[in-house]
Amino acid sequence: MDSLIGSPRRRSDSLSSTTSQGSKSKMQLRQRLFQLLSRIEDMSSEDEASEEVSRSLDDAFQLCGCLMPTDSFRLHMVTWNVATAEPPEDVTSLLQLDVQPPTDLFVIGLQEVNSTPIRFISDLLVEDSWSHTFMDTLAPRGFIKVTSMRMQGLLLLVFAKQHHLPYIRHIQTTYTRTGIFGYWGNKGGVSVRFTFYGHTVCFLNCHLAAHMNYALQRVDEFEHILETQEFDNADTAHVLDHKAVFCFGDLNFRIADHGLHFLRSSINSGRLNLLWTKDQLTMMKKNEPFLQEFEEGPLNFKPTYKFDRNSDTYDTSGKKRKPAWTDRILWRIKPKTLSSEDDEKTSVCTDDEQDEYPLVITQDKYNSDMSYGVSDHKPVTATFTLELRKYFDTPLVHISPIGVWSADQDALLNYTVQEDFMSSTWDWIGLYKVGFKNASDYETFVWVREKELPETNEVIEISVDKDEIPLISGQYVLGYFSTNMQSIIGLSANFQVSNC
Repeated sequence: MDSLIGSPRRRSDSLSSTTSQGSKSKMQLRQRLFQLLSRIEDMSSEDEASEEVSRSLDDAFQLCGCLMPTDSFRLHMVTWNVATAEPPEDVTSLLQLDVQPPTDLFVIGLQEVNSTPIRFISDLLVEDSWSHTFMDTLAPRGFIKVTSMRMQGLLLLVFAKQHHLPYIRHIQTTYTRTGIFGYWGNKGGVSVRFTFYGHTVCFLNCHLAAHMNYALQRVDEFEHILETQEFDNADTAHVLDHKAVFCFGDLNFRIADHGLHFLRSSINSGRLNLLWTKDQLTMMKKNEPFLQEFEEGPLNFKPTYKFDRNSDTYDTSGKKRKPAWTDRILWRIKPKTLSSEDDEKTSVCTDDEQDEYPLVITQDKYNSDMSYGVSDHKPVTATFTLELRKYFDTPLVHISPIGVWSADQDALLNYTVQEDFMSSTWDWIGLYKVGFKNASDYETFVWVREKELPETNEVIEISVDKDEIPLISGQYVLGYFSTNMQSIIGLSANFQVSNC
């Protein structure tokens, strides 16, 4: 196992498929420069050489520009079958909150959240205990719950650092039931899609069929979910239409053929590599083209199922379930379109947008956290670096407070639509205390101008009644919520509200 400790990070990008885009582009760059040097030797005048140098260098710089996304972001993902348990007191280790560089996005997928009828109904009225735990942990650190999706025991949560909120747009959620012939939601998938600085991303949290002999059914369910989930968006109507897709959850694939003694002996001796070839997901990938499009980091952690609760001991009950890597995190970059004239399948890109706005995904960590014992599964975490060129870096709406805000006088704010979007008279502006948990966690709100929609760059002033101003002084922020986009698309700078 020592040879695996320093294994390289897993990297994929929107500019690569069967060959590495980095090495391919470097080769193209060398070719361009070699051609340039050859042509200069044949030039009859300095002016002609100068023009050729200029053209070739322009091409070279464009080539380099495609290689080097300008911004990077850290994504931390968690999948955990919690087996109806209540959350632990501390999830700091699970979220790896003290690592550097700091995280920008958290995506958390849970399975088997307690969904007894009474509990499920109560969770519809108020946030469930798991959501509360994560919000209470992340809000003080400046993370806002962007959205969530619940289907019985399946729960998907997305959190983002506050300053990213205006650039997370077009949020949609959906679900697919696969339990009891598709009528029951104890199994299936819940998903969230949105654009992140213009790049389309989708997160799909799945719980697939259980038991050793149902590997083919798991593959069928996975493919069914991918094919049938739909979003109200022409360009990304289905999951696999998105530039980046993350599929994760309790996929329930087992380790085939090996007996219980061999499994435990291999795990205890650290020889996990002896089990990889019999992992059902790995085996299924060989024959399923859609699975081959997904990537996964190496399974350098112990199988995460099944444990005695509150221990690191595999199942000692009468059933003695065999250990398995049931809990997984996969990702996929949308393959580049092949040219119809390309005889050799070298993945030549015909999508100019992908070249101009690349997205590179690198998996930095893939592990389980053995310190948590409330469930018979151990949670699995993965950390990714997303390198991308932003489609935009200006919020759709600029918003700011005017003058002093205090509870003894009416307050003023103004907002300006900086770019045309599908605004609505149902949009509103919320006043949030710094450290708020989600878009609904406002102290007060005002509707945007009701009579007519604003023109681009028009400055609109709105009054806030003093009786609506919080009596508690502190740092606050204004946020413009778009009903059509279901997200906050403009934030003011933090400002002080005084109590006198």
